Amino acid sequence: MRLPRELSGIQLARLLESHGYVLTRRKGSHMRLTTLNQGEHHITIPDHDSLRIGTLSSILSDVAEHFGIQREELIERLFGAER
Repeated sequence: MRLPRELSGIQLARLLESHGYVLTRRKGSHMRLTTLNQGEHHITIPDHDSLRIGTLSSILSDVAEHFGIQREELIERLFGAER
């Protein structure tokens, strides 16, 4: 499955709420999200209108690694229902 090309940082943060992430800090143009599911994990997401594909891919890889699932499975969970 291809990654969405016009996904904003806010949209990604909202999608990650389904995996237990909550906004814990906002500084400048970046948001810090934290989850306590399967251990504590933090990610930083740029608050941009459109995330670069490499940035999005890196964030998703990090989240997938934390949960011990394949990146493709995470992509399907987050974006599968939208398509």
